[in-house]
Amino acid sequence: MTTDSCRIDRWLWAVRVFRSRASSKDACDRGAVRVNGTTAKPASKVRVGDQVVVRVRGNKRELQVKELLDKRVGPAVAAACYYDHTPVPQRPSVSTAGAQVAKRDRGAGRPTKRDRRRIDRFRRG
Repeated sequence: MTTDSCRIDRWLWAVRVFRSRASSKDACDRGAVRVNGTTAKPASKVRVGDQVVVRVRGNKRELQVKELLDKRVGPAVAAACYYDHTPVPQRPSVSTAGAQVAKRDRGAGRPTKRDRRRIDRFRRG
């Protein structure tokens, strides 16, 4: 690409962060996209070297622009157009993950009304 900047919504779509350009635009509109620390509008320009932080489906991705794209490309080419600085998510510990799970016998079927009340009481504490 010969230009030195590109629309952020178009770049996010081209590097396959979002499945459609409309969803990329919507993410910008609702404030889920930040470029160099400031909230980006869909028409905001992005340049090589810019830091882009995107919240996608509850996950935060930190990207650095390596190359500008205007057209959608394959996954391998798209991955080569940015550096991914997203930290590795921490897995929940085993002790906290299973702390609030009610014990049920396999094959016991659907809980009765009485069972449901007990389960609800257990979950509430």
